[in-house]
Amino acid sequence: MKVNQSKTIFKFFLISLILFSFLACNNSSNYKEDIMVADVDINEDFESVKEDDYNFALNQDASTNSLPENLKIIKSAKAKYKVKNVKKATDQIKKLAQKHNAYISDLRFKSNLYNKENRFTIKVPKQYFESIMDSVSSLVEFIDYENITTQDVTEEYIDIQTRLKTKLEVKARYESILRKNAKTVEDILATEDKLRIIQEEIEAAQGRLKYLTNKVSYSTIQIDLYETVEYKEEPNTYNKTFWSKFKEGISFGWDFIESLVIGIIHIWPVIIIGLLTFIFIKKRLKHKS
Repeated sequence: MKVNQSKTIFKFFLISLILFSFLACNNSSNYKEDIMVADVDINEDFESVKEDDYNFALNQDASTNSLPENLKIIKSAKAKYKVKNVKKATDQIKKLAQKHNAYISDLRFKSNLYNKENRFTIKVPKQYFESIMDSVSSLVEFIDYENITTQDVTEEYIDIQTRLKTKLEVKARYESILRKNAKTVEDILATEDKLRIIQEEIEAAQGRLKYLTNKVSYSTIQIDLYETVEYKEEPNTYNKTFWSKFKEGISFGWDFIESLVIGIIHIWPVIIIGLLTFIFIKKRLKHKS
């Protein structure tokens, strides 16, 4: 009896579990069916990015990051190189400078027991600055150092240009006042004084602009070339040759004659007094005899 009752309970539990699973699956499928998928209209005008458009965008970005053409940059460099032959390397660099419309503004040569050195400055058009530096580097044996500096004077250049334009306008107004409104001598003198001051300021601004323009147009490269030489000790004694002794003898004889003549000239009063004294004594002795 108890066994039958246990079987009945087990069957009821099993049937309940199956019904519960079936209902859960049914609810899950209904939930999925209730989800609405919104329709998306595909715009036929939309196109993928073409390769040409991508390249155009890259070019636009590169042009944005490039340096403006109106920048005023002063370039200068200092370099020191070791060469096999200073004279030969200097001649090669001179020819290189002439080829690029450059010129050497300063040159100093010195030598000692250990090396020979040559320092010179090249003024080169700014467009050939890098070319000159690369060419010189290929001619040398060893690079001690290369220091390149740049100075941006764009802001100063534009500021001077703006001020100069304003000063020219002020000058034109003063000239108009001088021609039309200045009636008395005092007005004329006062206007001319103002014109003189403004003219000096204009000339100063123009001079500064010219200086900056020349510095920007021509870069400066200072180059030190050197070559090492074999050290040779100086001799302790020096044996003179016959020819050197002969020249020294001629020179000494001439110096002696020159000194003797100058000495006689210095004591000419004593010589005259001595001669007069000698003549007087000679006459006295002759008269007594």
